[in-house]
Amino acid sequence: MPRPKKGSRFGGSPSHSKLIMANLASDLFIYEKVTTTHAKAKAVRPLAEKLITKARKGDLHSKRIVMKTITNRDAVVALFDEIAPRYEDRPGGYTRITKLGPRRGDGTEEAIIELV
Repeated sequence: MPRPKKGSRFGGSPSHSKLIMANLASDLFIYEKVTTTHAKAKAVRPLAEKLITKARKGDLHSKRIVMKTITNRDAVVALFDEIAPRYEDRPGGYTRITKLGPRRGDGTEEAIIELV
């Protein structure tokens, strides 16, 4: 059995962690703003920025690469038709993380990740 990658994993197994990050990224593309924990926001930022960079190309190969990660078709359509054209001239830095403070129930640091 391969040794798991070091670092924080959300949800226990690495496969479940990948699914959590993909769902968070698809929600970000659909709603353009997501409230989550600060750790998850920091973890999903590189994934979302890489997917936006792929979508900026706009060709079929890029769409298939993005569809391997995000299975929600509405999110992929929103990414390619609305979000990617908006960032054509921007060299990077498509997301912003804003801290909100501790969550009421368990005190976990919350944050908003949104598209700039």
